[in-house]
Amino acid sequence: MAVEEKVIVIDFGGQYNQLVARRVRECNVYCEIYSYRTPIEQIKEMNPKGIILTGGPNSCYEEGAPTYTKELFELGIPVLGLCYGAQLMMHVLGGKVEKAPVREYGKTNTCIDGSKEALFAGIEDETVVWMSHFDYISKVAPGFEIIAHTADCPVAAAACEDRKLYAIQFHPEVLHTVRGKEILHNFVRGICQTAGTWRMDSFVENTIADIREKVGDGKVLLALSGGVDSSVLAALLAKAIGKQLTCVFVDHGLLRKNEGDEVEGVFGPNGNFDINFIRVNAAERYYAKLKGVEEPERKRKIIGEEFIRVFEEEAKKIGTVDFLAQGTIYPDVVESGLGGESVVIKSHHNVGGLPDYVDFKEIIEPLRLLFKDEVRKAGLELGLPEYLVYRQPFPGPGLGIRIIGEVTAEKVRIVQDADFIYREELANAGLAKLPDQYFAALSNMRSVGVMGDERTYDYAVVLRAVETIDFMTAEASEIPFEVLQRVMSRIINEVKGVNRVMYDLTSKPPGTVELE
Repeated sequence: MAVEEKVIVIDFGGQYNQLVARRVRECNVYCEIYSYRTPIEQIKEMNPKGIILTGGPNSCYEEGAPTYTKELFELGIPVLGLCYGAQLMMHVLGGKVEKAPVREYGKTNTCIDGSKEALFAGIEDETVVWMSHFDYISKVAPGFEIIAHTADCPVAAAACEDRKLYAIQFHPEVLHTVRGKEILHNFVRGICQTAGTWRMDSFVENTIADIREKVGDGKVLLALSGGVDSSVLAALLAKAIGKQLTCVFVDHGLLRKNEGDEVEGVFGPNGNFDINFIRVNAAERYYAKLKGVEEPERKRKIIGEEFIRVFEEEAKKIGTVDFLAQGTIYPDVVESGLGGESVVIKSHHNVGGLPDYVDFKEIIEPLRLLFKDEVRKAGLELGLPEYLVYRQPFPGPGLGIRIIGEVTAEKVRIVQDADFIYREELANAGLAKLPDQYFAALSNMRSVGVMGDERTYDYAVVLRAVETIDFMTAEASEIPFEVLQRVMSRIINEVKGVNRVMYDLTSKPPGTVELE
């Protein structure tokens, strides 16, 4: 899809690179992430309205540290450097960066010294920002003036207004910087003079038109998992090409309670979309493959490989298709090393290689420009029900990794029922949207209990609820004790095979969000 105006983020290995881009898009301006290795000629061709340099783990004055050519700051395009990006700007343009006498980490009181007409328009004289640096700018580059400082950082921000170059030592993209959104808005909309026309209704309309033009009278095949990304993609394709789309939904029996029927209810014969929908109920096949397998990574591989086999069988029945659709979204692109510098390869996502088991001519990925929150907005624009659009992140292997040890039909039933009760009670308490992710998992621990006048020897269910911004780190949610008590009581009374319920308080790190 053609984009009239955009701001680009140049990534120097910062952990918040995607968050910076998301904050720009919240200003209704399209944004993409590129590695610092991107040639200057390519950046010129993109003709961005503004450029943002991210943080990074290096010291810009050390040999071999990530850098960029001085020409970047001579293009006449506004540039905003954040943390390492600010230090690099000063270093390249003739300032000085050194080890800080006092390192700053966390929330820091900051005094605004400069004009309130540009970057800090509308910001109080004192505000709280998020610092994370061990180097500092000891001398600003020629032409710059200091526009903010802290007790320990003489250059918390500097600006060269004539050239529209700005360097800020703190991170405006994180929520801990109290007026961070406003500062980024001032740069993106004010200094860069963008119109702010990037909106989801226009994205949906334009993408539907692009799909129709590209597909023509061709046929499209989609593996529909029932997750948010594939469901929004299915709805988008359905609106664009209708019966030219075939969705294959492989129900591996490891979904949450009732989810398979919910997916069929939306996309099946009696659903909202006029497409070809194939549901393959493959639960018994998966249970057989997983029999006796306890190691989490092996379970992942078996579930993934079996999905390929089932999908391949159905695809062969369909025959040749013109396009294979994939629910790739922008974080997948970035984390595959195709969009930025901070590479975190996901072993299961679908960027970087085309399946060789389906007879198709070309691949299409209409959502590859979008972050997850934007995918959800697109889903609502397309008329998908809220319960599907706001479905929480769910691992590809499903309950297979929320069951510790061997996966059996009996264990799946236990965790489905326990999870259903947990979700229902949080909803009844008005807490359904407070934790960013919550679920019940089944431990492989069995213990003695007493129920009625009989001793039992049953499983322990583990409840998990976390709060997070980006799922890179997470803290356990403080669910009210009376709610946990109700959940515990219902699970033990209603779910056969459980006599103990525990709540997991582990943060990430050292733990993960999932229990596997």
